Amino acid sequence: MSFPTWRLIPPIAANGRLQMAVDSWLLQEHRAGRQPPSLRFYTWTPVAISLGYHQRRWPRRWQELTWQGEPIALIRRPTGGRAVLHQGDLTYAVVTSEGCGNLTAATRGDRRATYEAISQFLVEGWTRLGVPLNYGQERSPDRSTPNCFDTATVADLVRPDGVKAIGSAQLRQRHSILQHGSIPIDPCPQLCERIFGSSGRGSGMRRYLEAIAPDSAALDPRQPWLERAIAVLVEAAEQCFRVRLVPEPLTEEEWEQISRLASPPLNPEKPALRPS
Repeated sequence: MSFPTWRLIPPIAANGRLQMAVDSWLLQEHRAGRQPPSLRFYTWTPVAISLGYHQRRWPRRWQELTWQGEPIALIRRPTGGRAVLHQGDLTYAVVTSEGCGNLTAATRGDRRATYEAISQFLVEGWTRLGVPLNYGQERSPDRSTPNCFDTATVADLVRPDGVKAIGSAQLRQRHSILQHGSIPIDPCPQLCERIFGSSGRGSGMRRYLEAIAPDSAALDPRQPWLERAIAVLVEAAEQCFRVRLVPEPLTEEEWEQISRLASPPLNPEKPALRPS
């Protein structure tokens, strides 16, 4: 049996301006029919805080935050929700359309069903890695806090110990969908405390797995842990979406288009980093 082909963009480490521009560009190009559905994983270098598209209030002191001698940029996401600290986390992004993969007629127009259909690969992948996940129960985020990880809505995934494991957000443009989210892997509790007043994201997925299953195959020291996690999640995505993911890095021409979409931070500008 042949499966539809999706684009798998190899992991990218870059600043928040570029990362959000890549996600926006992929959605724009997919909606125009110039790009197939896609999946990618990425990290934020240097550390940044992303704000939800409609988020208009945050502590003034965030304008002056630094981490290890670098300013922490405030970046606007194209999706909704509350603020997310991007330090020690892995971000995923899926760009697809209604009717593609496992987005059947049953999910069309149903935001919760769409979240669950897309997030299923995360549930499957982390279960294979040894961390079973469940959906949050809150109907909507707590508007009294700026921190995304203070509330686990039905769009989010929660560990067995009750800690929110993955926070996701969506943007829809007609029938096309961007869903991306943050997976705290090895966050710094002290930095979370300084920004949000609480650690907010627990121990992170790696330390949690080390605590509950120190002999897990996912912790094999012969393979970098993040590499292993991404490989398992990619495999789960192929099975859940019923597609074949073909690795295809962004080209120089595509980077030029993406760079034109990159918005400046909401606090003072700092030099941009090229992706690595």
